[in-house]
Amino acid sequence: MLKRLLPRSLFGRAIIIVVAPVVLLQVVAAVVFYDRHLDQITRRLARSVAGDIGFVAAALTRETDNLARFHILQSANLRLNLSFTLDTKQKLKAGPLPNPGSPLEALLIRTIDEGLELAFTIQNRPEKKNYLIQVAFEGGVLRVLVPHNRITSATLGVLILWIVGSSLLLLAIAIIFLRNQVRPILRLADAADHFGRGQDVEDFKPSGAVEVRRAGDAFLRMRDRLDRHIRQRTEMLAGVSHDLRTPLTRLKLELAMLHDVPAATAMQADVDEMDGMIEGYLAFARGAAGERAVDTDINALLAEAVSDARRQGAVVDFATNGDLQGRLQPLSLKRCLDNLLGNAQRYAEHCAVAASRDGDMIEITVDDDGPGIPEDEREAAFRPFYRLENSRNQGTGGVGLGLAITRDTVRNHGGDVTLGEAPQGGLRATIRLPA
Repeated sequence: MLKRLLPRSLFGRAIIIVVAPVVLLQVVAAVVFYDRHLDQITRRLARSVAGDIGFVAAALTRETDNLARFHILQSANLRLNLSFTLDTKQKLKAGPLPNPGSPLEALLIRTIDEGLELAFTIQNRPEKKNYLIQVAFEGGVLRVLVPHNRITSATLGVLILWIVGSSLLLLAIAIIFLRNQVRPILRLADAADHFGRGQDVEDFKPSGAVEVRRAGDAFLRMRDRLDRHIRQRTEMLAGVSHDLRTPLTRLKLELAMLHDVPAATAMQADVDEMDGMIEGYLAFARGAAGERAVDTDINALLAEAVSDARRQGAVVDFATNGDLQGRLQPLSLKRCLDNLLGNAQRYAEHCAVAASRDGDMIEITVDDDGPGIPEDEREAAFRPFYRLENSRNQGTGGVGLGLAITRDTVRNHGGDVTLGEAPQGGLRATIRLPA
């Protein structure tokens, strides 16, 4: 449960790591201060009020002359920041202490009860910002209006304001600094993702903390090594292609002159088969080397692939949903579609191509009404040189690289391709690419 509540991003967790201890410390300090403030400062203020009320009540008790009592009340009102009035006709019956409405009132009632030896009542009047205290003594009832600021201290509000203000200031500073520290990591992740899709990352420069710079430098070195490896492999394959095609070309010329030899036709078929195998191996090993990702209209690319398949005699339906744009390698993706449509044309009479957007992904489906592939062999069909057809005839089973090339290319784009069952009962190939 705690893991679900915590943020998943590095930025959010860093904010918690930096801010939470400080805020917790401030809260603890505020609670301790508030407790001491309530227990000491408020108690002292309440005792002072109780002492003043007791002093005035005692003075009124000693004096029986009305004029003298008037002067006592007038002097108390001027000097004690309290409002005293005397009602000689009212009587206050002694009874239990009033029920407090808050911890502050409870402390106030308890302190006044300890300081006064007279019966009293207390009433909080928030709308008038004062307390009404009525005290019974021999001459009647003494009514006292006690302002709130005479009992409570303003330091508590100031403390809370400082805690909240400093916490917000700390949070703002932490957000600014942490965002600057997280941004280089996000740029590194974006660069790695773009490089994995075959896109350019020439504008990436390591920045940020020392550890992040080291990770960025390591990524650049890895990129250079991979580029060098792909370039060397492509050059090697080009040399192998040239070396193998030269003797094959000579064999084709020699077979072309052997018109009267019965075995010439079979030999020519073997040479063509070898030529197709070499082309398949080179296409698999070459992959998308040298091609850069560009902004591509996927609908136009699919329409071109469908048109090529129709020219070769395939019956293909094409449907798309909305404007589909993506940054990808168009020649490589078209080669994948040609492989899938070629398989559908080879094993089925009718196929359909559809494309749509699914959230932040673009989904392309190729359906056919052929025999399909058993569910337990669908994943194995993507393995290089794996042939579902048991014969070794290249004309029927192929080299076994078409689906392997397709998955390798789609994964280089950051997507994936899977096989399933089509609504027509045949095979459905689903390509998912990041939009």
